[in-house]
Amino acid sequence: MKLNKKWHQAHKMLKNITIEERIEWHTEYLKNCQCRTDVPEKIKVAMDKRKIKP
Repeated sequence: MKLNKKWHQAHKMLKNITIEERIEWHTEYLKNCQCRTDVPEKIKVAMDKRKIKP
């Protein structure tokens, strides 16, 4: 798995963000970094409810 250090430094997850903001962050994360291949279960459930594919 390859870490995109530049992307991570430029896109730190803020504290107290909404679930929609978390979904957006994780969606972009999956497009730009290969250090992980999935998202947390809570985010997966929220994406499923909104019919968003990770």
